Amino acid sequence: MVANAGLDGEALVALDRETQFHPFTAIADQQGNGALVMAQAAGCSITDVSGRTYLDGAAGLWCVNVGYGRTEISDAIHRQSLELPYFHSFNTVANEPSIRLSERLLQLAPNGMRRVFYGLSGSDANDTAVKMLWSYNMLRGKPLKRKIISRSYAYHGVTAAAGSLSGIPMVHQNFGLPLDFARHLSRPDLYRDAPARGFSTEEAYSDFLARELEDMILAEGADTVAGFIAEPVMGTGGVLPPPAGYFAAIAKVLEKHDVRFVADEVITGFGRVGAWFASDLYGIEPDLIVAAKGLTSGYLPLSAVLVGERIWSVFEEASRDGRPFAHGFTYSGHPTCAAAALANLDILERESLVERVAAMAPAFGSRFAETLLNLRLVGDVRSAGFMMGVELVADRATKAAFPALLKVAGRVALAARRRGVLVRALPNSDVIALSPPFVVTDAELSQLAETLRDAIDEVTADLVREGHL
Repeated sequence: MVANAGLDGEALVALDRETQFHPFTAIADQQGNGALVMAQAAGCSITDVSGRTYLDGAAGLWCVNVGYGRTEISDAIHRQSLELPYFHSFNTVANEPSIRLSERLLQLAPNGMRRVFYGLSGSDANDTAVKMLWSYNMLRGKPLKRKIISRSYAYHGVTAAAGSLSGIPMVHQNFGLPLDFARHLSRPDLYRDAPARGFSTEEAYSDFLARELEDMILAEGADTVAGFIAEPVMGTGGVLPPPAGYFAAIAKVLEKHDVRFVADEVITGFGRVGAWFASDLYGIEPDLIVAAKGLTSGYLPLSAVLVGERIWSVFEEASRDGRPFAHGFTYSGHPTCAAAALANLDILERESLVERVAAMAPAFGSRFAETLLNLRLVGDVRSAGFMMGVELVADRATKAAFPALLKVAGRVALAARRRGVLVRALPNSDVIALSPPFVVTDAELSQLAETLRDAIDEVTADLVREGHL
């Protein structure tokens, strides 16, 4: 099949300029440079309408875990769309795919999860988690317990509540966010923050961050704080694995002050870090787990909030008077999306892809470190499973950052794209993120590493010529 058969690429780019409002896109960039219009994909590669193929080092947006072109998922979508394409799940209505999926998720999830609530995106799932915490406390007679603590540069979505929990400045600017229930404290950053504070061990740094959390809870008043939300490995905020002992220290503080833990596993769930859920890998015992992305590998939109025993038991007891849980979406429990998720989970299990990530993770980390850490611009290479962050700096010795207006990571990502590789420049920091599909080959990993090295070398030469280095 010809990639651009029946398509006029230039006409599509022009039509896109005139019709579509893109997320996280500078309108001037869309108008000036036009869109990169994708047409086909298979394995770890994606092809645009001009016929050029790219190696996708980011799995879309952290999500295409099983790779592109999985006919099993497409076939499951087709079959379900013929049988029951859609029906709602309000008022005790259900469908077989969402029932089967719920059973399976509870079997895969950490111990203590009791029910599954469905949406379509990580953002709406985090909004659901917020409302669950608020309702849980109101039902317990603690209506003032509404504040939720997140971390600086965390990403939890962009809806009004989830965007408030996100700690990325660009998500707040020009939207009047964050709303007043959200609070933010330090992110765990072993590259910059821990050394700057003088901590020589990860455990000491973790203890400090736990004390910072407790100080915030006490300053706000424990009777006003409902929850703490965290990604087990911070993704968009810089690809930051937790320091040793971090979540154990955090858990003690939360339990002491009756504050519930929300694990945002939108990125880390379904194998991204080499375990079905990162909560198991890091010894987290969450009250709520938020999942999306890898749940369907992006083939259809679907999110889930897994509800733990402590919260579920309060909801269950309160329901005895006949009151409904008055929250949900038109597409909650969508049967076709659930069918896609079931087929996706079949692939992950049948091909042992979660175990493959765990087995390949050490070599993945070392390969990029060996290729990149001697480069002038590279300050740090850090990874967890198939998540990696390459931090670019103006000075390796001092860790001095480049001026934001230079957009150095963005320039590297564009240089890699010109060479046929897609990587992601993270917002508000000069970090290149990599998160390849789980089916990536050794040869493709070598291509990713070598192309990224060449792209960094190109941008380094440009910065020297421009007088920035």
